[in-house]
Amino acid sequence: MLELDGVTAGYDPRHPVVRGAHLTLRPGEAVGLLGPSGCGKSTLAKVAALLHRPDRGSLTLDGTPVTGYRHRAPRALRTAVGVVFQQPRLAADPRLRLHDLVAEPLRATGRRAEVAAAVPELAERVGLGADLLARRPHEVSDGQLQRACLARALVLEPRWLVCDEMTAMLDASTTAALVGVVEDYRARTGAGLLAVGHDPVLLARWCDRVAHWSEITDA
Repeated sequence: MLELDGVTAGYDPRHPVVRGAHLTLRPGEAVGLLGPSGCGKSTLAKVAALLHRPDRGSLTLDGTPVTGYRHRAPRALRTAVGVVFQQPRLAADPRLRLHDLVAEPLRATGRRAEVAAAVPELAERVGLGADLLARRPHEVSDGQLQRACLARALVLEPRWLVCDEMTAMLDASTTAALVGVVEDYRARTGAGLLAVGHDPVLLARWCDRVAHWSEITDA
């Protein structure tokens, strides 16, 4: 279970962008989080992905209360969540070739021996050819780079996925392809999904249920 309870968060404690958020995600469940731009959805998504410490409230992951965030979180919790952001160019190191971008989590967690087999397999799953893996971010399209970022999020086989406006910058065909990859992964592993967005049609089709921002927060 992924549980956000009474989360208040932001970047200035005097002016939080999230106030008193409550959201529960069960294993294998896909929950859409729907709200207008600028309401605080991305900040809450970062809390759920252990990337931002809330000012108040709590996050419980698989029954374990989270007390450390980012690199202070235990590895077992940190690697349980995979995250894909809206803007792949801000989420990717421009110096890395796409192969190394996908392999980065394996190397960071001491699993270098798995790189040779895992990266080509994942690249094929998300629709990246071997020629694209040899390129750097500035040499590929936004859609191709987002495919690599999704592969990076899946490479450690997380139990939870947080997709924060993952398809907002993509065309319809790439959106359908990446949603398909996520759903295939969920069907195979039983992973839970938090899909953040402002498109009610996409979230309704993609998710088991949709939580509206006004219903889960005090803001």
